[in-house]
Amino acid sequence: MGAGCSREATATPGAAAAPDSVELSASQSQAVKVAAIATRHFASQRTAVGAIDFDENVAVQVFSPYPGRIIQAFAEVGDDVPRGKTLYTIDSPDLLQAESTLIAAAGVADLTGAALARAKDLYATQGMAQKDYQQAVSDQMTAEGALKAARDAVRIFGKSDREIDTIVVRRKVDPTLVIPSPVSGRITARNAQAGLLVQPGNVPAPYTVADISTLWMLASVAESDVDLLQTGQAVSVTVPALGDRQFGASVETIGASVDPNTHTVLVRSAVRDPKRELKPGMMATFVLQTGAPVEAAAIPVNGVVREGDGTMSVWVTTDRRKFVRRSVKIGLQQDGFDKILEGIRPGEIAVVDGAILLSNLLFGGGGDT
Repeated sequence: MGAGCSREATATPGAAAAPDSVELSASQSQAVKVAAIATRHFASQRTAVGAIDFDENVAVQVFSPYPGRIIQAFAEVGDDVPRGKTLYTIDSPDLLQAESTLIAAAGVADLTGAALARAKDLYATQGMAQKDYQQAVSDQMTAEGALKAARDAVRIFGKSDREIDTIVVRRKVDPTLVIPSPVSGRITARNAQAGLLVQPGNVPAPYTVADISTLWMLASVAESDVDLLQTGQAVSVTVPALGDRQFGASVETIGASVDPNTHTVLVRSAVRDPKRELKPGMMATFVLQTGAPVEAAAIPVNGVVREGDGTMSVWVTTDRRKFVRRSVKIGLQQDGFDKILEGIRPGEIAVVDGAILLSNLLFGGGGDT
């Protein structure tokens, strides 16, 4: 409609008296939408932009507790794993040594047990001196203690009692060390490859597992709004990537210092995501309710024009043909409406869609939305 409107619409005669008015023809009037200004309830809230991140309190780097070479890796990035699920196995020299010690201790225990049984028979028939019998008893107790210690040493590697019994019975070592997931969650990083030599604590960890039923939102909140926050306070998180889906959250920590460059404070909230729809790195909006809703005059955002000097204006009319530009002061913007603080009253008729076209006519294309 741009060119046609410019030819037919004219600034009102007597522009010195009314320099901010435009009169449209009947056909042009149909190109803009007008309505009476009504009131709406605006929520008292503050917003801040941030991003979703992993909850580092439940993100675990799964290192091997002993050095060794990876035999096989079983999980991929993105896999959901329960606690105790095997992530990878390693060929562990330490486990090999512990199992060898166990087999040796079991052999000594068998030997001393048999010797004690013979000593009991001999001692019962007075075929052995008391001190020799007592020595046999002491040897057996020492062997049993060494066997128990050897079993405990192997158990530390994650072997079950049944597996330990099998090693003792078969007298065969199994140097395969199983590394399970310590928590239930999702694989967020994998550096494990067959043949890779791993050392306890050497980064990067072969796997990282995070419980993503709860995530973090890290938001930079204006320093003027920080006094409105307190830990444990309920907030709402909106994620544009999911169609502005809202997620429940609560404030966990409030930064102790203000960024001198942005004058914001980092606020961390715990976001509940039981369906696991969120992904770390997603942009999100942090919304804090600060009070009861407030009723005020409201106008659709398409009815407000931001002028070149930064002021905001609307176009009002009484006859739906002649429109007068009026400066207004706006507040919150919610659900497609601007809150009018001053400049227009409920009941007045104004352009609610197409206001930019009138500003373009008046200023020859000088208005911006």
